[in-house]
Amino acid sequence: MEKLFKLKENGTNVRTEMVAGLTTFLSMAYILAVNPSILSAAGMPSEAIFAATAISAAFATLIMAFFANYPVVLASGMGLNAYFAFSVVPQLAEQGVKDPWQVALTAILCEGIIFILLSFFKFRETLVNKVPQNLKLGISAGIGLFIVIVGLKGANVIVDNPSTLVGLGNLGSPDVIFALVGLLIIAALWHFKVKGAILIGIVATWFFGIIAELTGWYQVNPEAGVYSVIPSFENYSVFAPVQSMAENTFFKFNFSYMASNTVNFLVILFAFLFVDLFDTVGTLIGVAHEGKMLNEKGELPRVGRALMADAMGTVAGAMLGTSTVTSYVESTTGVAEGGRTGLTALSSAVLFLLALPLYPIFLAIPSFATTPALVFVGLLMLKNVTKMDFESDIADSVGGFLAVIMMPFSYSIANGIMFGIIAWVILKVITGKVKDVHPVMWVSFGLFALRIATIILGVSS
Repeated sequence: MEKLFKLKENGTNVRTEMVAGLTTFLSMAYILAVNPSILSAAGMPSEAIFAATAISAAFATLIMAFFANYPVVLASGMGLNAYFAFSVVPQLAEQGVKDPWQVALTAILCEGIIFILLSFFKFRETLVNKVPQNLKLGISAGIGLFIVIVGLKGANVIVDNPSTLVGLGNLGSPDVIFALVGLLIIAALWHFKVKGAILIGIVATWFFGIIAELTGWYQVNPEAGVYSVIPSFENYSVFAPVQSMAENTFFKFNFSYMASNTVNFLVILFAFLFVDLFDTVGTLIGVAHEGKMLNEKGELPRVGRALMADAMGTVAGAMLGTSTVTSYVESTTGVAEGGRTGLTALSSAVLFLLALPLYPIFLAIPSFATTPALVFVGLLMLKNVTKMDFESDIADSVGGFLAVIMMPFSYSIANGIMFGIIAWVILKVITGKVKDVHPVMWVSFGLFALRIATIILGVSS
């Protein structure tokens, strides 16, 4: 382990890394339930999606572990799966395309191949390392706020409100109460420096939910999106998910549509490519800041290898039958527990594989049990705001600030990066500091400008 992952050099040990890996896995295990639910709306078998999600996550994370040696875990990206199921597939169905999800998988395959090529030319690597320090800090803090709102929404602590956009949920409901109690448990354990504080908080909150369901307080109502937190092994079959994947989604592509509808296909491809490109960059920056992995120049060593893991995971995911595989911001939960090397990622990858035969157990972990972890890590990441320089340069100040606020308020990591970079470049030009703009920032500016143009013209959303 020491030879493979250089544990002593990174100030960690096997136990810490394994606890961190378990913590990260539990924080993002919801994807094993959510992804099948979303993609099944596109006409894909849920069991097949479950297997594809678990296997592609394990594959990509193993590459991250051994090739990049970072505690970053990958899986099918949230947001990208919704775009897949509720935007791309219905649009293709209206055109009379049979099994439109196969066209979407083809676009994802092409996206992954393009990312592999970009990784060889080090475009994404340069992008990560040449983003200005204030933007990096702002992106990290913004991701912190983003995962806070994701967590609070998942537990219904905050809900939709037509008058004020968001509002406070029902404080008397068990999911809200357990989420808030779990947050206090983690905070108290963290204060007393208890190892595995975040993991203990997740398990304790889940345990409370089980008790509430057994006593009748937590009412299961699948039609309302309230599912049992107690594992069910009814009609259980160990190999059912993998068998379904092999029969229904493995290598199911539609290249004929790509050839005959090139423009429409490129629009679909661009949306997947764009969001994943900058979501991954933002996530890596956020995790790197949390784990103090940046060097003295503010650059992330071996970032090219980390980005290659993301690209290869996306290709594998498309072949197996799931949406774009990307780095997960929930990796910061493991980093907060002390994870610093690929051993953390390896531990999470193994758990994704173990989830295949034990899927009834992992699918039972409710979102309100992971909410405390996400909110507390958001607190830790938000502290990066205190390191930002708001005095020296107006471009750095406004760019970093927009990165912080636009992520949670627009519910998109990519949007936060977009507004931050565009504002930074424009203000550098206005203030006569064009020489400070690295070529890769100009390329990013051009991509974002093109993205905004497509949104305004209604080509994409």
